[in-house]
Amino acid sequence: MTAIANVVVVVIGLAALVLLPRSSGEGRSQVQAHPRTPSSKPSATAPPRATAESARKVKANEAGLVPVIMYHRILPKRRASIDRTPDQLRKELERLAKSGYVPITAAELVARKIDIPAGAHPVVLTFDDGHPSHFAMDQNGMPENDTAVGIIYEVAAKYPNFRPTATFWVNRDPFGLRDRKRQQQAVKWLLDHGFEVANHTYAHPDLRRLSNQKVSEQIVRQERLLKQIGVPDSTTMALPYGSRPRKLSRAHDGKWDGSEYHFDGVFLAGAEPTVSPYAKSFPRYAIPRIQSNGKRGECRRWCTTYWLDWLDKHPGERYTSDGDPARVSVPRKLRATLSPARAKSVITY
Repeated sequence: MTAIANVVVVVIGLAALVLLPRSSGEGRSQVQAHPRTPSSKPSATAPPRATAESARKVKANEAGLVPVIMYHRILPKRRASIDRTPDQLRKELERLAKSGYVPITAAELVARKIDIPAGAHPVVLTFDDGHPSHFAMDQNGMPENDTAVGIIYEVAAKYPNFRPTATFWVNRDPFGLRDRKRQQQAVKWLLDHGFEVANHTYAHPDLRRLSNQKVSEQIVRQERLLKQIGVPDSTTMALPYGSRPRKLSRAHDGKWDGSEYHFDGVFLAGAEPTVSPYAKSFPRYAIPRIQSNGKRGECRRWCTTYWLDWLDKHPGERYTSDGDPARVSVPRKLRATLSPARAKSVITY
């Protein structure tokens, strides 16, 4: 075989590794990168140590606002105001990528594990209810195009700094799957690739309408199901409808039928960006989210188009990383807003 022929064979072989087949949805051909796992393990090279000078250079503000975006169904044609089409999701994720946002999970947010490049901004992509449009695998065991996961990887292939990860809060039939083995396969794929799958209650009730015992039952039943399909203890949960139980602590701590639960963070249904998890005022058990939508009607002041525009116009208000996960960098005037727990690792400028 000639040298030229050898090159052709190698190129064809590499191409075969990065192509995902077309979904049966919209019939649009796409080329996507082979899914890569988000960098959850420390790299061989330690991140650069932040200094006051390096923090000032990137205008680091790790006391700033973090958008936590709430998505529901991803449908070719919207049937409700909270639905988004694949193109709408794609455009919003591309906007985030172009603006320097890097996805982290809800669990990473509440655990203060925000390891993103200097000058970048964290964003938490969250998907409620475990709808089939969020994740499905094709015949090759890859994410279907035009599902949420497929689109996240498509955008990550186009913008390599856009970390492909998200949080999925699911109910009793994760991703529309009722077969236990298929549920386990889906969850294993997501966890292996750095996504978070966590508790959204068993039957998606309005917790405000339930007794304290029924609230705990809904959470425990879902936690048991998640363990059966391969999810370790959830560290976060999202309240159905954003409705808080009458006894607020039941949303994050409780027990039922001999089983106990505890969450490090509880998320609401929408409104505005959250303050930094390093801030004294971080609302760990009532973390706000922003509904993905335009600026019409009730979304004029509460949805993503409004808030992303606002953060673009007020860059000093958003969380900007110093690139060093071991330190927290803020302008000197914001030092007093930080939690004392981080006092020994704060850099001011």
